[in-house]
Amino acid sequence: MLIAILTGFIFAILLFFGGKRLVINKLALLPTLIPLGLFIYFIRFIGDISNQNFIYKTYEWIPSLGVNLSFTLDGLSLLFTLLITGIGTLVFAYTSSYLKGHPYLDRFYAYLSVFMAAMLGLVLSDNLISIFVFWELTSISSFFLIGFNNDSEASRKSALTALGITGVGGLLLLAGGLVLGNISGSFSIAEMLGQKDLIQGHEHYILAACLIFGAAFTKSAQFPFHFWLPGAMKAPTPVSTYLHSATMVKAGIYLLFRLSPLMGDTQFWNTTLMIVGGITMLYAAFHSIFRTDMKGILAYTTISALGILVFLIGLGTQESYLAAGVFIIVHALYKATFFMMTGVVDHQAKTRNVTELAGLRKVMLPVAIAGILAAISNAGIPPSVGFVGKDLIYEGTFHFEHSAILLTILAVLTNVFISYAGYVAGIKPFVGKLPEKFEKVKFPSIFLWLPPVLLGSLGFIFGLFPVLIQDALVKPILWSIGQDAAEVHLKLWHGFTPILGLSALTIGAGILLYFLLKPSQKLEHSITRFEKISPKSIMEGVNTVFMMFSAFWTRTFQNGYLRNYVSTIILFLIMLMGFTLIGGTTYHIDYASFAKLTIYEIVILFVLVFAIGLIVFAKSRLAAVVATGIMGYSICLLFVFYSAPDLAMTQFAIDTLTVILFVLVLYRLPKYLKLSDFKVRIRDGVLSIAFGALITILALEVLAQPVNSEISDFYAKNSYLLAHGKNVVNVILVDFRGADTMVEISVLAISAIGVFGLLKLRLKSVERYQK
Repeated sequence: MLIAILTGFIFAILLFFGGKRLVINKLALLPTLIPLGLFIYFIRFIGDISNQNFIYKTYEWIPSLGVNLSFTLDGLSLLFTLLITGIGTLVFAYTSSYLKGHPYLDRFYAYLSVFMAAMLGLVLSDNLISIFVFWELTSISSFFLIGFNNDSEASRKSALTALGITGVGGLLLLAGGLVLGNISGSFSIAEMLGQKDLIQGHEHYILAACLIFGAAFTKSAQFPFHFWLPGAMKAPTPVSTYLHSATMVKAGIYLLFRLSPLMGDTQFWNTTLMIVGGITMLYAAFHSIFRTDMKGILAYTTISALGILVFLIGLGTQESYLAAGVFIIVHALYKATFFMMTGVVDHQAKTRNVTELAGLRKVMLPVAIAGILAAISNAGIPPSVGFVGKDLIYEGTFHFEHSAILLTILAVLTNVFISYAGYVAGIKPFVGKLPEKFEKVKFPSIFLWLPPVLLGSLGFIFGLFPVLIQDALVKPILWSIGQDAAEVHLKLWHGFTPILGLSALTIGAGILLYFLLKPSQKLEHSITRFEKISPKSIMEGVNTVFMMFSAFWTRTFQNGYLRNYVSTIILFLIMLMGFTLIGGTTYHIDYASFAKLTIYEIVILFVLVFAIGLIVFAKSRLAAVVATGIMGYSICLLFVFYSAPDLAMTQFAIDTLTVILFVLVLYRLPKYLKLSDFKVRIRDGVLSIAFGALITILALEVLAQPVNSEISDFYAKNSYLLAHGKNVVNVILVDFRGADTMVEISVLAISAIGVFGLLKLRLKSVERYQK
C-alpha cells in the first residue's frame, strides 16, 4: 500500500523533471494510467474485504514517538480508495481535453497527482499523526489547484481562503490527535478502540471531541465554515469535480466515520453532529435555490449533502450509518457527473448562467443525457440509486427514537430543495428553445462527455442492481465501524410504506417547485441582501480587525528599526527579571570575592568602561568600530589571564573579522554619525544600565552557587574515548555541539556573502532612486 500511495508523489516528481514533454499532444492521456492502475490495484481487494479479511500494514517511521506509517484497508477505506482512484481516472481523462493546450497542463497534472496520493494516504492511515500529515498535504495541493488560474485575483483569494480555513482545521486535528494519544498512550486508531471506555471517561474527552469536530467541520464545509467551498468554484472544473464533490470535502466525513466507534455513542458527540449537520444541510439547500450560476448551485448542494452525512453519523444508529455509507456513493456519482457536465457547458457555451442557457440538447446531446441522469439520481427518482439512498435517509430519521417527526421533516425539506437545484442545474440548460447565440456551439470531445455519461449511468446500474454494491462495498463499511451487517439488503422496491410516501412527497414537491420558482437575477439578489450578516462577512470582519491590529503591531514593534527591536526585547527581559526580584527571590552574592580581583582585571575593567564610553559618545563611525574592537580584545586578555589561550585566539579572530566586516560595510556611508535626540539617548542609556545591572546580579549569583562538575567530568572522561580528541574544548565544539557550531559558521558565511554582494552591487543612477 505504501508503494500505491507514493506512486502519485513519484509521478509528480517525474512531471517536474519531464515537464511538458510527458503531456503534450497525444501524450496528454498518459497521466490517466496512474489513477487507472491504482483503481485496478485496489479493486482486486473487494473479494477479501467482502469476506471481512481486512488488511493491515505497518512501516516504521518514528517508533520512538509512537508514530508509524500504519495502513488499514477495510470497508470504509476501500470505498474511499475506489472513489479517489475511479473518479480520479475519469477526471484525469476529462482534464486532457478540458485543458488541452494549456501551457501549464503538466503542472496541473502534478498537483492532481499529489492530491490523489495525499487522499489515499489519509484514508488508508491508521495512525492519527500520519493522518494529519496527509491531511495537510491535501490542503496544500488543493491550494495550488484552486488557485491554478493565478492571474485571477478572485482565484488567488479563494485559494487563500480555503487554505486558511482548512489549515486551521489541520492544526486542530493535530491537537486532537495529541490529546487522544496522551490519553491512550498510542496514536493508532486500532489500538485506541480497545480503550474506548478510558477515552470517553477521561476528563479531556470533551476537549478531544471539540478538536476533532473543528478539523472535520472546516474540511467538510460545515456551517459556519462552509463559505470557503462556494469560493473554491473559481478553480477549473476538474478540480471542482475531484476535490469538491467526491474526495477532499469528504475527508472530514471520513474522519468522523472512522472515529465514531471510538468517540461515538455519547450525548455530546451525537448531539453536536446532529445539530451542526442539520443546520448545514437545511441552510445550504435553501441557499441553493436562489443561485443562478451552475457551479454556485452545485457548491451549495454539495455543502447540504455533506451536512446530511454529518447529520446521519450523528444519529448513530445502524440505519443511519447504512444510509450515510450508501449516500457517500450516491452523492459521489451524481455530483461528479453534475460538475463535469457543467464544465462542458461552460467550456463550449462560455457561460454557466442558468437564466441564459436553454436547448443545449440540440448541440450536445450526450451531455444533456448525463445532466438528466444526474438530476434524476439527485432527486431520488427510481430506478436510480439515488432513490435507494433517499429511502435509507428517511429510514434513519423516521425510526430514530427521539424527535423522529421533526428530523424527518428537516430531511424532507432539505431533499426537496436539493431536488429543485438538481433540476435547474441538470435539466434546465438542455430543454426549451436553443438561443441563437448558442447555435454554433461545437460538439464536445468524447473525453468531455463520456466521463459524465459513465458516472451518470452507474447511478442507474447500481439502482437497478443494488446487490452490486451491497456485498462489495456497503456491508464492509458497516463492519469496519463495528456494526452488524447481516440483515442489510438493499432493494429498489420495499412495497407501500410510509418511507415510500415520503420519497413520493419529495419527488412531487421538488418537481412542483421547479415549475413554480424560476431562477432569476432578482431572486438571487433577494438572498444576497443578507450577505452582511452571513458567516463569510462576519469572518471577513474579524479578519479586517485582525489585519488592523497586525498593522498597528507592525508599525509599533516591527517597523524595521533594529534599535526598537532590541529595546523591546531588553525591556521585556528587564520586566521579567525585575518581577522575579520583586517577588522576594533571595540572592546569595559572594561580596568577599571582589577582594580577590587582580590589578590586571581592574585595568581591563577600566579599559572596557572607557571603550563603552567611546562608543556611546563617538561622532565618527570609524571611531565607534575601533572602540568595539577594543572591547573584544580586552575580553581576549581576560581569557589569557584565565589560562584559556584557545578561546582567546578564537575571540581574537572573531573580533578581528567583525571589525573588518563593519569597516567594509560602513566605509561607503557618511564619515560622521548624526546622533539621536538627547532624550532618546537618555532613555536608551537608562534601559542599558538597568539591563546591565540585572545581568550583573545574575552573573554574581551564578558564581556564588556551588560548582557542579558533573558535565565537565563527563566531557573530560569521554572526549578522547568517544571523539578521539585531546583538546576538550575543540571536541565539544566539533563533536558534542557540532550542529550548533555548523549553524554559527553558516551565519558567518551568509553574512560574508551579503557583504560581498553589497560591495559588488553597482546600481545605475536611475535605479538608486527607485523605490
